[in-house]
Amino acid sequence: MILRGDVGDLVEPLSGRAWTGAVALGEAGLRAQRYDECGVAPGDLVFVHFGNSLEFFADLLALWGLGACAVPVDPRLTRFEIETLARAAAPRFSLWSATPANELASGLRSLGVTVLESAAAEAGAAASSSWRPRSLALDADALVLFTSGSTGEPKGVVHTHRSLLARWSSLRAHVGLESVAHTLCLLPTHFGHGLICNALYPWLSGQRLILLPPFRSEVILRLGVLVDEHGVTFMSSVPALWRVALRTARPPRARTLRRVFCGSAPLSAPMWRDVSAWAGGAPVSNVYGITETASWLAGTDPGAAPEDGLVGSPWGATIAVVGGMDGGTPPGAGPPAEPDESGHIWVKTPALMRGYLGRDDLTAAAVRGGWLATGDTGCLDARGALRLRGRVREEINRGGLKVYPGDVDAVVERFAGAHDACAFGYDDGLGQEEVGVAVVLETTGAEALRGLYRWARRHLAAHQMPRRWYVVDEIPRTSRGKVNRAQVAARCAGLSPVDLRILRDDRAGDDRDG
Repeated sequence: MILRGDVGDLVEPLSGRAWTGAVALGEAGLRAQRYDECGVAPGDLVFVHFGNSLEFFADLLALWGLGACAVPVDPRLTRFEIETLARAAAPRFSLWSATPANELASGLRSLGVTVLESAAAEAGAAASSSWRPRSLALDADALVLFTSGSTGEPKGVVHTHRSLLARWSSLRAHVGLESVAHTLCLLPTHFGHGLICNALYPWLSGQRLILLPPFRSEVILRLGVLVDEHGVTFMSSVPALWRVALRTARPPRARTLRRVFCGSAPLSAPMWRDVSAWAGGAPVSNVYGITETASWLAGTDPGAAPEDGLVGSPWGATIAVVGGMDGGTPPGAGPPAEPDESGHIWVKTPALMRGYLGRDDLTAAAVRGGWLATGDTGCLDARGALRLRGRVREEINRGGLKVYPGDVDAVVERFAGAHDACAFGYDDGLGQEEVGVAVVLETTGAEALRGLYRWARRHLAAHQMPRRWYVVDEIPRTSRGKVNRAQVAARCAGLSPVDLRILRDDRAGDDRDG
């Protein structure tokens, strides 16, 4: 797949630049020749501090052509965070789109890292005839993707060329190529969803890839226009983006969209229907994947009816749900959950990571007999379709009853005036866990708050009903579009919750919130 001449065109709508597949390969060859001269060798780890650009994809092919392993790094990280990752990963090289600040460069050099600037070449130039890509070793490390720990204990997921090819093969079988002919990527390319599936799968299959900077408000505002101007047939995103786009971006009018995916967290049923309407009726699919499995390992069929938490059937994977309280019990060693019974989700797939970089202990804890503990909870129905409930570590134990924060989010967000919500657990001061929720509202008057409270009380079970309500301006999210519930809880701890006397409707004679 590397430098075989079958990559697609690359387009940057905001800059107006574009490379044909042939130009991109020529750029990759020239860059590989330059990096070879700088000493990049097979097995070297190379930090790449930029993304979502023409140059990023040419550099990625160049590094792979030399047998090196690319480590895409979030461009927004601070010097402290970058040095934390460098201490953990020990890369030989650090690749930048422009020369980094002197202090940062000096800090990296002190850690034994050679700083490189992305090699520029004239568009259309061809690789030197003396340079040839090294043979691709399928079991060589191809990517390291950090999923956490830029300020603490880094956890880098290592994928080989074999695991990546396994993921792309499963997508070829379950997604195909027709719908991804003109793919829009507006997700960050330093994590699996944006890079492996949304970008590399179509591009390395010869399809056109349209690159936008991730999560910029001015880009989201023009999303429908950009879809029309570039004939976009496919796009994938996250619920956080759709919360903004559905309010601010006019729908596309050319009806070029053939399929729309949403990952990282499932769309709620109402938002699912709204996205489909915005996309002119194009099929919308919830997809499920984690970095450890090279992202998408399940998805809903194009004709699936919207349903909260539904992420569909496996793609090139086997999914098992294990019942009981012990999340460390793999399939076969513990009782399988009955259909529609919630439990711990385990997966087995040829696209499984090689392991966590330098952390055999974490790898052994997560992978048992070829099964990966996803850290998610959910259930399989009688047909084998998966429904997500949430993350194991986010479950709230309220008086012995489980509360899944995602269930609370979905109900609160259905209220007409709610733009976003995040439920979380907190200590009530007596050693018991309670439910709190932060919500972004269109209007924050007393009547709107009472309306939201009544809505939640009608649609949530008594043990799910939040005891503390916080009105906030925004819900902070990671670069992957995921909410950090612990961070939201910490922020809310410094705020005053809404007075329950404002929320309660005494006329209803119902005080189920406790």
